[in-house]
Amino acid sequence: MRTFDYLRADTVAAAGAEAAQPETRLLAGGTTLLDLMKLNVERPARIVDITRIAGLDGIAVSANAIRIGALAKMSKVADHSDIKAAAPALSESLWRAASAQLRNMASIGGNLMQRTRCMYFRDPGAYPNCNKRTPGSGCAALNGVNRNHAVLGTSEACIAIYPGDFAVALVAFDAKVIVQGATERSIPVDEFFLLPGQTPHLETRLAPGEMIVGVEVPRSAALQRSHYLKVRDRTSYEFAAASAAVGIEMEPDGKTIREVRIAVGGIATKPWRLRAVEAALKGKTLDEATLRAAAASTVDGAKSSGHNAFKIDLAPKVVARALMTAGGIA
Repeated sequence: MRTFDYLRADTVAAAGAEAAQPETRLLAGGTTLLDLMKLNVERPARIVDITRIAGLDGIAVSANAIRIGALAKMSKVADHSDIKAAAPALSESLWRAASAQLRNMASIGGNLMQRTRCMYFRDPGAYPNCNKRTPGSGCAALNGVNRNHAVLGTSEACIAIYPGDFAVALVAFDAKVIVQGATERSIPVDEFFLLPGQTPHLETRLAPGEMIVGVEVPRSAALQRSHYLKVRDRTSYEFAAASAAVGIEMEPDGKTIREVRIAVGGIATKPWRLRAVEAALKGKTLDEATLRAAAASTVDGAKSSGHNAFKIDLAPKVVARALMTAGGIA
């Protein structure tokens, strides 16, 4: 690990000013940053501790929206009674994401900013060729062991998945990331994360000197009737082989789908919204055959790199199962 200077910021403005400096990283829970520093993937010269900034750990649930501060702990948000009632998928995506110890440390803002678990990215000593870590060096995963890599949103430069769960639920329900630099602005979560293209080292739309201060999720009937399903190699504390955040709003007849929201994780380079599947289900009868038929297009355009071909078969089944659970017909 590189030797670094440690600073502490008491305001968002001070943190932003420090973050604009070269080779500087912000520290909240540290559950991702410190790991990457130990691996020599992240090598900042300066660390700015933002945990003392007041007012960034609140949770507010109003009639129209849910607002969560960037420094709110994952465990606090997952256990919040109003969020459990108004947005089950948000709570589920958080408590399924990590161990209790990590959830007690990790912040919501840090969770969104976590970086890929691609083993080639995380081992610079053994694998110097990683475009996400060293632009232009190549992608070792393309011809390597790529079982846990993406089949959607990939490029010839990178096939690493986005590993998080919470962001998948946020994308499904049109949430916005609130960021602050010289001014405050909001970015739809679906636009906040970038596709790798030829610049996989650029992962979000955060500008130099900006930091996440919160997320805002509009309340809806679909969010209230939502579910987050995570399929993985073991039943706890593992990253998703495929996951789905879904929500359903029904017509008064109780049989016809009025509105549906779907996003998937574990299979793409960013949280992946399934708008075509949503459109195919609106106005349709809620039954297993209809859901499975629509879910088949989950992986339209998917590209296998070899070992990860199973995700193309798995993902539509995960989406259909999540929809059946949310719809009460599982």
